[in-house]
Amino acid sequence: MKYHSPDSFHAAAEISANAPGSTRFLAGGTDVLVQLRSDIFTPDNLIDIKNIEGAKAINRSANGDWNIGAAVSGAEMNENEELKSEWPGIVEAVDLIGSTQIQGRATLVGNLCNGSPAADTVPALIAADASVAVQSPNGERIMKVADVPRSPGKTNFQKGDVVKNVIVPAKKNKSSDAYLRFIPRTEMDIAVVGCGVWLQLSADGFIVSARISLGAVAPTVFKVDSAADILIGKQLDDDTLHKLAATASAACNPITDRRGTVEYRTHIAGVLAERTAKIAYQRAGV
Repeated sequence: MKYHSPDSFHAAAEISANAPGSTRFLAGGTDVLVQLRSDIFTPDNLIDIKNIEGAKAINRSANGDWNIGAAVSGAEMNENEELKSEWPGIVEAVDLIGSTQIQGRATLVGNLCNGSPAADTVPALIAADASVAVQSPNGERIMKVADVPRSPGKTNFQKGDVVKNVIVPAKKNKSSDAYLRFIPRTEMDIAVVGCGVWLQLSADGFIVSARISLGAVAPTVFKVDSAADILIGKQLDDDTLHKLAATASAACNPITDRRGTVEYRTHIAGVLAERTAKIAYQRAGV
């Protein structure tokens, strides 16, 4: 295995594009180092990006968008009070990844790039309409997080692509988000279902815009436009919540495994959609 420590994202992209064999990127290392130590997988090339300028930064662009560097840890996000205030759902999602010790290393980008249908941060990012800045040898492009997942363990990134940072839109007036998951144990488990919701309200409490995303109930995390449409022009009364739950459940295409059956996951998806929407609605109205 060859270890690389490039000084720029462009250099990292060049190495990735031209290196023979398999490649892994090292930012937090909570997955790749476990795989190495357990002899699960040893890449031919390990590209360390955590020391690249900007990789550990959280900042805002001129239009108010958040830029969260590829090597920013969950703990660092949790310490940013302004980010937590504007996007509580994203921060509470990243806060569910592993133990306190893991929080000091695990990254938002790593969770996305693993391609897991049960990733906690991805439903929250999709609900937030987040994007990623992707560096390749040919330049930089912006890609919606919703377009990243391809299949279990796979993404739509190409050889030579390196994610520089996550871009979260500036908070809109009377809007907020939330994320909930259901797990078999009380902590440090993989989601049976995860749900992210973002809502924007009018001055009189009607929902004018909505995004809903589900995880662990299909081959990829996905946005549920049909469920979001149920909410537009409505207040969050019991009838609307019941319709939301039914629509979210109908959108599911899960599998049965040791953590839950198809029927169980389908039911829980509707329950979580209701509960998460309630939290986002309350937060947006404050």
